Amino acid sequence: MDIAEEAGNLFLANQEIVFQGEEIEKREAELALAKQELMAQKKEKRKRAAELVIANRELIFQNEQKQKRADELVIANKELFYQQGEKEKRARELLVANRKLSAQCRYMEQCAAKLHLANRHLVHQNKEKEKQATELLIANGELKKAEEHQKHHIAVMSEMMFIISHKLRQPVSQILGLTSMLISETNAISDTKEMTVLIREAAEFLDSFTRELTTFIHLQEIQANSED
Repeated sequence: MDIAEEAGNLFLANQEIVFQGEEIEKREAELALAKQELMAQKKEKRKRAAELVIANRELIFQNEQKQKRADELVIANKELFYQQGEKEKRARELLVANRKLSAQCRYMEQCAAKLHLANRHLVHQNKEKEKQATELLIANGELKKAEEHQKHHIAVMSEMMFIISHKLRQPVSQILGLTSMLISETNAISDTKEMTVLIREAAEFLDSFTRELTTFIHLQEIQANSED
């Protein structure tokens, strides 16, 4: 091999070396950029990892809260199931009580109808009693009037009997006595004249009393008619 050919080969080799050096520098720059990118990605991954840790802790807390709520919901569900059973029991009891109440209402309606009929009967009886009471009051008033009239009549008759027994008896006794003396014919003429005068006075007194008695009876009749 001659020098020129060797020099050409060296030149080509040198160019190849320069090209390779440039490629190496280029690759080193790319590696530096990749390293920087990798470091940035690592930082980002660390940041994401920290965020994931926080998120994981939050998720764990939320899961615990959910578990707690789930436990509470289970307890609440059991309580609700128990309450539902109690409500159904109460519903059955209310149904039975409602049936009893309906029966009692029907019985009360029947009693109310009977009471209504009894009330109407009592009203009728009260009206009859009021009518009888009114009639009794009227009869009582008439009876009182009759009793007062009877008392007045008895008083009048008593007064008449008193008058007859005292005032009327005196002239009658005188007349009887004088007539007995006249029948005996043992007295003188002067005595006969005097007895005749006495008989006349007794007759006049008897006539006056008879008029007085007639007037009294007439006034009593007028008073009794005015009261009636």
